[in-house]
Amino acid sequence: MTIRIYVRASTRDQNAERALSDLISFSKNYGDQYSAYIENYSGTKLERPVLSQLLNEASKGDILLVESVDRLSRLSQDDFAILKDKIKAKGLRLIVADLPTTYSSNDGMTGEILNVINSMLIDLLATMAKLDNDRRKERIKQGLARSGYVPTGKKANTAKHDRIMQLLTVGNMTKEEIAKAVDVGIATVYRVAKNMNQT
Repeated sequence: MTIRIYVRASTRDQNAERALSDLISFSKNYGDQYSAYIENYSGTKLERPVLSQLLNEASKGDILLVESVDRLSRLSQDDFAILKDKIKAKGLRLIVADLPTTYSSNDGMTGEILNVINSMLIDLLATMAKLDNDRRKERIKQGLARSGYVPTGKKANTAKHDRIMQLLTVGNMTKEEIAKAVDVGIATVYRVAKNMNQT
């Protein structure tokens, strides 16, 4: 059995490394053999390269260990159902470090009841993570509207603007580096930064 530790951050910050260290220590409760998977990718995407690699490499009886449900998913209910099916099909046991009910694996009636409770809690937490992400995006849109931002007629690539805002928030890249990473002009990065400052 291998403990497969999945750590996700939306941007390249230090939180992923901190979480990994904590989860490695936590994994000792279940065994000494672990593999770590670190991904800098949005939790709103079902298809993530590192998560796909984890699922491909996993074997029946392995443990999928995550820090919290929102590190695994900010997906829509339909996409989260697909991800849960993939996890189940691989025979993985999901343990969420900040959800103690997922720690024990009781057999019999108690185990069945606990599995139902865990499934409901994980679904609820995944839904809350998605709603939190949606609310954040809505606040950004409202802030842009209040700032008097007027579209130029050219439809903005909101996915790229979201990524620019994430990278600007982290603050460890120059505007030129962000422009190259997101594949936009430097003027777009400055415009997004100006809108963020106004809001």
